[in-house]
Amino acid sequence: MSFPTVRTGSGALGVALVVVLIAAVPILAGDAVPADSLAGTWQGTLEAGAARLRVVLHVERGEDGAYAGTLDSIDQGATGLELADIRLEGREVSFALPAARASYRGALAEDGASIAGTWSQGGMELPLEFERTDAPPTLDRPQEPRGPLPYAAEEVTFASVPGVTLAGTLTIPAGEGPHPAVVLISGSGPQDRDETVFGHRPFLVLADALTRRGVAVLRYDDRGAGRSTGDHASATSEDFARDAEAAFDFVRNHEGIDPKRVGLVGHSEGGLIAPMVAARRADVAFVVLLAGPGVPGAEILVEQSARITLATTGSAELAAKNRAFQREILDYVLSLGETPHDEAVDELTRRLTARLASLSAEERRALGLPEADDSAGERVRAAARAQAEQLLSPWFRFFLAYDPAPALRSLHCPVLAVIGSKDLQVPPDQNLPALAAALAAAPTDDWTVAKLPGLNHLLQPAATGAPGEYAQIEQTIAPTALERIGAWIAGRPGRGD
Repeated sequence: MSFPTVRTGSGALGVALVVVLIAAVPILAGDAVPADSLAGTWQGTLEAGAARLRVVLHVERGEDGAYAGTLDSIDQGATGLELADIRLEGREVSFALPAARASYRGALAEDGASIAGTWSQGGMELPLEFERTDAPPTLDRPQEPRGPLPYAAEEVTFASVPGVTLAGTLTIPAGEGPHPAVVLISGSGPQDRDETVFGHRPFLVLADALTRRGVAVLRYDDRGAGRSTGDHASATSEDFARDAEAAFDFVRNHEGIDPKRVGLVGHSEGGLIAPMVAARRADVAFVVLLAGPGVPGAEILVEQSARITLATTGSAELAAKNRAFQREILDYVLSLGETPHDEAVDELTRRLTARLASLSAEERRALGLPEADDSAGERVRAAARAQAEQLLSPWFRFFLAYDPAPALRSLHCPVLAVIGSKDLQVPPDQNLPALAAALAAAPTDDWTVAKLPGLNHLLQPAATGAPGEYAQIEQTIAPTALERIGAWIAGRPGRGD
């Protein structure tokens, strides 16, 4: 859903040169256990820069004495990942989290009530201490709908390009149709139909709000995510645009939907994809861009990196250094042309490694990176190579170079584009003027570009707008944003009306 410097599978966001991702598992209460056992429920907090991620372990011991367990990343809303190789040898504890390519090593306290150790992932090593608990933390998301609901919800599937079948949920208002409808298009990373991120489900909340207003809503799992088939890793925004177009056709042909009043709503990268579709489809009734880009991806990432660094560290000097380094790295990627992939990875790894190794102790602490030690060199190279592979992926190379302006300039349908005033990922002062300039040159004369006061990239009310705040904010989408979107859609006529 977002535009991270390192694009992650969970849609989580990262602007430091290394990103920690963890994911998770069900919360179960622990019973009293011996001091020499790992069985039970444990909780801890992983700190990486400004991000504080609460982690819950649930560990059981079988009749054969072997341990099995799962891990919950509360603030990322990620559940269901199994732990592997859980061991307690003397007081030494270790386990792996294969799905995240992470591991943990620590020492069980003499009283069996805590574990002090180190979380390792992507070349980073961060301290992480667990304590036993009978009441693990949970998230409060008061805007998520709870039944009974005043509308119908259908589980649907539909075909996109060969080899890709998309699965989703179509919510249909009560009463006689035909109803207006929208297709929700998610941001970057393999998103599920709810665009789940940091314990929030923005598309679930948005779909509920719009359907209660009389608008049918299709939200779907990205290709390769949830119940949808296909390969996400090799796809670009252009591929996702074909999927969105298939979703649009499915809705237009669904019984009870007014085919002249079907629009597209895109968030973040989805705000780049929606105009791609509408530019080639005269039957798109309207387009809503939520934190969508107005400039090429490389420009967004350079500015995003500097602003989030400033918000999370308070250091203008470090932010300026990060901006300059991001520019250097992204300009290199843009210049590669037909350079062989392995050669490009090697050179980019060298540049990233040199940058990571050059950071001062203070800069490392500010960015949530481990202190340099005898083993730091290999960990830095591993982290740099992992990031180089991501930066040179098909999606990333397309996104860096793609300019949304030509598609925006060709739109004939009504357009609403909104960005929060505290959005640090798609900064409003960088993107709103570009959006307005492109739309002013478009055939449509019904367009609105607006900055929403006090809201972040997820359209939540925010203090600074930094991604580290997303999980801690109870609201998933500000009611003012939901009202603005819903009222605007309600006022749009159908195509040809």
